[in-house]
Amino acid sequence: MRSRNLLLALLLWYSVNQPAAAEQKTSTAIIRTNASLPLASALSPDRWQQVEKSVDRALNWMASQQAADGSFATLPTGQPGVTSLSVMAFLSRGHQPGIGPYGSHINKAIDFTLTRQRADGLISQETNDPTDFRETALYAAVYNHAISGLMLGEVYGQVNGARAMAVKQAIERALQFSRQLQLRRKPAEEKGGWRYVTITRAPGDSDLSVTGWQLMFLRSARNAEFNVPQEYVDEAMAYVRRLFDPASGMFYYKKMGGVGMKPSRGLAGVGILSLSMGGDHQSAMARAAGDWLLAHPYRRFGDLIGEADKFFYSTYYCSQAMAQLGGHYWEQFFPGLAKVLLTSQAANGSWPLEVDAGNEAVYGNVYTTAMAVLSLTPPYQLLPVYQR
Repeated sequence: MRSRNLLLALLLWYSVNQPAAAEQKTSTAIIRTNASLPLASALSPDRWQQVEKSVDRALNWMASQQAADGSFATLPTGQPGVTSLSVMAFLSRGHQPGIGPYGSHINKAIDFTLTRQRADGLISQETNDPTDFRETALYAAVYNHAISGLMLGEVYGQVNGARAMAVKQAIERALQFSRQLQLRRKPAEEKGGWRYVTITRAPGDSDLSVTGWQLMFLRSARNAEFNVPQEYVDEAMAYVRRLFDPASGMFYYKKMGGVGMKPSRGLAGVGILSLSMGGDHQSAMARAAGDWLLAHPYRRFGDLIGEADKFFYSTYYCSQAMAQLGGHYWEQFFPGLAKVLLTSQAANGSWPLEVDAGNEAVYGNVYTTAMAVLSLTPPYQLLPVYQR
């Protein structure tokens, strides 16, 4: 698996990093490389070139935001999750650790992430940040952990030597921590899922958002040939299926006394992608949520649906989810999303702060820019975890 991923990445890195004079040829080469996965054909050639230029400007800006320690700018409570999302954004365009214009940036970010793993396996920066007015460290840690584990799984086949060994050991310890968290004492309807690292009330609980990220981590680790017993996935999938509401064709965030959070694009995307990560492709549940998304397209920047929807969080999940469904789901959904993202990008390549949904704006422009890039790059099919 590591050698196959490395070969694919090398071939596509070569096509991405041709001289500027061959820009048109580069674009065509990438699309043809993915001829069996015709996601790029949802856009006209001119529009696809606009997407490529947009992504390249974004990555150039992101590189300028990296600190000397390898981290990418955000609140301490967002580390190393935001740094890991940034690495994935570079990978999604064909850039590799140690190779090309961003090779050193990626290596430094990987190394930073590795230094943030605790002895118990949790990958999250410990902080007493005085600006953390919502005590986000109580729940952000598990997001940092799953996202960082996911990133490490994606780079494992592209690093070597001491760095490869460090990544391997970090993933193994992170998997152990995730399993321990999954097995915490919970009510029957919450079993199999994940929620916050710090549980302030007993027994524990789960939610779809955290569970989705953990399933991506497990899938990435399994792709990289780490030992991920099927029972871990089966238990998580059973939890996700319990959150599906047949009446609305949507997924709940969680069930509290039999009542779930109102529908949102983000929850629809998480539900579809979670099923896909567990190997349940094209299921009736996934298609029902996909139909709901087609009925609620993106029309403008900051266009939210539901009480806790988040714009960039939802564009990321929905783009990956509809790419998994493919066919008319992708063809009808992606052009509108691409238009909204292209028209909202700043001249310097970044995207605006997250629309104020639960004060997510505090995580900054690197976070939103990384999520926007990941929302635009599914046609490349370069991240193994999302390959169809």
